[in-house]
Amino acid sequence: MNIKKGDTVKILTGKDRGKSGKVVNADSKTSKVSLEGLNLYKKHVKPKKQGQKGEIISIARPMDISNVAIVCPSCNKQTRIGFRMDVDKKVRYCAKCKGAI
Repeated sequence: MNIKKGDTVKILTGKDRGKSGKVVNADSKTSKVSLEGLNLYKKHVKPKKQGQKGEIISIARPMDISNVAIVCPSCNKQTRIGFRMDVDKKVRYCAKCKGAI
């Protein structure tokens, strides 16, 4: 999985298409990512205690990893990711500007 927690990504499809946000959670088993403040949906919550009111809250739903593209921090363009070895460790790099991500 190329996208990790803390990366900045751009949404390619859906109602928030074109918006950018930071990855809050990346799940490799289901190939889904949760974004900070994006892909929000309303949820109706029942009152838990007597006298408490029910409410409608906004929840960020995870979206499929194929619907987002990583944004390079150095050139600020959406890009693909490559991998290379630098001093005995694997480094992700931007396919456009060759800068480390």
